[in-house]
Amino acid sequence: MYKSFYSLAQAPFSKDIQPSDAYPSTDYQGAIRALNYLQKSKGIGLLIGDPGVGKTFTLRSFKESLSPSLYQVIYFPLSTGGVMDFYRGLAFGLGEEPKFRKVDLFRQIQQGIERLAGERKITPVFILDEMHMAKDAFLQDIAILFNFQMDSTNPFILVLAGLPHLKSRLALNHHRPLSQRVIMKYEIQPLSKEEVSTYIDHHMKLAGAKMPIFTESAIEAIALRSQGWPRVINTLTVNSLLFGFQLKKDQVDEEIVRLAIEDSGL
Repeated sequence: MYKSFYSLAQAPFSKDIQPSDAYPSTDYQGAIRALNYLQKSKGIGLLIGDPGVGKTFTLRSFKESLSPSLYQVIYFPLSTGGVMDFYRGLAFGLGEEPKFRKVDLFRQIQQGIERLAGERKITPVFILDEMHMAKDAFLQDIAILFNFQMDSTNPFILVLAGLPHLKSRLALNHHRPLSQRVIMKYEIQPLSKEEVSTYIDHHMKLAGAKMPIFTESAIEAIALRSQGWPRVINTLTVNSLLFGFQLKKDQVDEEIVRLAIEDSGL
C-alpha cells in the first residue's frame, strides 16, 4: 500500500514506538525530568494532560527506564473494574493473594510495600491511570493507604495520572491531605506549531523516508487542525498518506490533508 508507494521501510506513527525513538518535544522532556525527580525523591506525583497529548506513552517511557532489579512497577487504569477490584489489583501486583475485606486489603498492600522496600530493597512503583474518574472517597482512601509510619517515610513511588481537572479536584478542601503530599505536578501541553513540523519529519524519517513527503502547506494544515495534539497528528498524517497513495501523488499537499480531515471527521 502507501508504504511501498512512498518507499517507507515501516508504517510511521506506530503505537509500539520505542522510548529511545520518541520525538523529544519540550513537554515530553519536561515530563520525563519531572518523573525522574519523583523517582529519586520517592512519594506521590501527579501527571495530567488532555486526551491524545501523550500521557500513556510518557508513562511507558518512564516505566521502561526503571531497572527491574530495583523497581517493581504496578500499572492500573481506574477504568478496569470497581474500586475493590482496584485494591485487589494492587495487592496482586505486589505478589500477594488479595484478601476480601477492605481493611485487610489495606493492611496487606501496606505490608507488601514494606516487605519489598525493606527486605528485598525493591521500590514499588504504582502508576494509577485515569484517576480523574476516581470518586471522592477513593481519593481520600489513597491518602490513607499511602501513609507510612505517620507520614515519616515514603517506601514507594506513586504516579497519579489523568485529565487536567484531576488537579482541580485535588485542590478542594476535602482532598487537602492527599494534595499536600504530592511532591511533583506536571501537565503535558500539546506541541507548538513549530514542533508539529519537526514531529512529522522525525517520525517520517524513522519510517524510512529519504525525502520530504508532506509539503509545507500540508504540514501547516495538519498543525492548524490538530492544534498540536499528537494523537490527532498521527491520524491525519496516516490518512493523508493513504489518500496520497490512492491519488498517486508523489507529495502530500494541502488538498490531500483536507480530504483526510473530512474522511476522519476531525
